[in-house]
This record gives sequence, C-alpha cells and structure tokens, in this order.
Amino acid sequence: MKIVDVVAAVIISERRILCVQRAASKYDYISRKWEFPGGKLENGESMKDAVKREIHEELNVNLVECEYFLSVDHEYPDFRINMHSFICHMPPFSLKLNEHIDFRWLYPQELDLLDWAAADLPIVAKLQN
Repeated sequence: MKIVDVVAAVIISERRILCVQRAASKYDYISRKWEFPGGKLENGESMKDAVKREIHEELNVNLVECEYFLSVDHEYPDFRINMHSFICHMPPFSLKLNEHIDFRWLYPQELDLLDWAAADLPIVAKLQN
C-alpha cells in the first residue's frame, strides 16, 4: 500500500480556524470533504518548510510562526497517510483558493458542522478538547 507523508496547517485567526473544502476527487471517500490545508512533503524537505510552501501554493499566504500539533496515521482504502499538523496563528488576512472549492472560518465548537476527511478527524477532536 502506498504511504503518503503530508503536512497540514491549522490556521487560527481571531480564535477562528480556517477549514477548506477539497474539490471532486477520483476517491469518493475524500471527494468534496473538508480538511486543513496542506500537502505532500517533498524529498529532503523539513515538515515546517513543507507546511509553509504548501500554504503559499494553495492560499497565497506566507505563514510565519507554526508549532507542531499532532500527527495522524490513517489508512484509506487506496493509500495510507501520515499527516503532521501544525498550529499557525495569523492576524486577519485575505486568501486565494488555488486548489480548494470553498473555505470557512469556524470556532472550535463549530468544526463538527462540516463533513471532514477521515484523516482530519483526530485533529478536529483535539482542537475541540
């Protein structure tokens, strides 16, 4: 089974958390699901460098301070994901969706209103505790 190493940014601004919606996918179990933005690590790249690069590519935003939060090992039917999440506090900013179809800013207690990708659920749970 293919194993994919990815990073995810839990971007917090004014106590609200950025949630982004995936586009349609060939895998129905992640198609149009909500997630924390991020993506695959490149060879030789540190996790912090990867999260900054991915957020710049996906949202046109430059992250400054990010601290490690939680790693999730999740097996989907077609691949396994090792996701390393980071908490990133930001002042209010404007973003441009380059890969996602929608976004929402939600308080932690509102996160379960969304239909999350399964790998993101442990992060949601920890944020709500």
